[in-house]
Amino acid sequence: MDELKVFTGNAHPALAKAVTEYLSIPLGNCEVFQFSNENIFVRIMENVRSRDTFVIQHITSPDNKSLVELLIMIDALKRASAGRITAVVPYYGYGRTDKKDQPRVPITARLIADLLTVAGANRLLTVDLHAGQIQGFFNIPVDELTALDLLCAYFTKKKLQNLVVVATDIGISKRARDMATKLAVPLAIMEKRRIGNFDQIETLNVIGEVEGKIALTIDDEIDTAGSLANTVTTLIERGANEVYACCTHPVFTGPASQRIASSPVKEVVITDTIPVTGQKKLDKITVLPIAPLLGEAIHRIHTGLSVGAMFE
Repeated sequence: MDELKVFTGNAHPALAKAVTEYLSIPLGNCEVFQFSNENIFVRIMENVRSRDTFVIQHITSPDNKSLVELLIMIDALKRASAGRITAVVPYYGYGRTDKKDQPRVPITARLIADLLTVAGANRLLTVDLHAGQIQGFFNIPVDELTALDLLCAYFTKKKLQNLVVVATDIGISKRARDMATKLAVPLAIMEKRRIGNFDQIETLNVIGEVEGKIALTIDDEIDTAGSLANTVTTLIERGANEVYACCTHPVFTGPASQRIASSPVKEVVITDTIPVTGQKKLDKITVLPIAPLLGEAIHRIHTGLSVGAMFE
């Protein structure tokens, strides 16, 4: 491990610290701060020449600052002659803009991929992309981890009876089916329609049997929690006894915390790919640590072992 270096920006230093503790190495020493004119400065404070380097930085609030910090850190490592640079992006921001679904709109997820590559990243390590095709936007290797096993293990221990897994929309149905298979329970799917570009959701139908059951919804992320609140209300109206929810990325913007607090959802289980602090901490929210998953993947990439074998 002498040649392994892990650095982080200001987005989620606690996660980076937990990852390095898992790896039993110190966190890389660097300066990352913003001048009064909002320009970002980065200085790597130790030798990285020919070293295997990893930069842990998610792309979330403040999204653009986090992204630019990541790009500048990668550039600094490249100019310091790092041997290999892996961008560890637990939450890939802008991932929802992965296709042209309206006239004259960008594919920002592809733009971010180009920026990371041009900055000097040799590899991407991420968790549960919003859309699998984002991997194809890169011309460098991409390792996509999943928190599915982590979430399944948690609900297996709860031993909920008469459980049904509910996909919050058609797009997440494959992941929901995988969870239902692991938990050996049936699957239902919410049919919904997004109205405009402002997170307005209209639930149209529930495909599958939920009456008299405990429902467990799964999604890749919870943003404003409007979709979650709507889904929970619909499931209760359709006869579900209780509703639990889980997701990988707790984006939690705007009224998310208030909506979760006032919702009849029993428990919301998330990971800490994004820090959950302040008002976002609620009694009904359970946070599972993602650091061991990232740490093991970094160890395997560094030593040339299979990352896919982690999920077999």
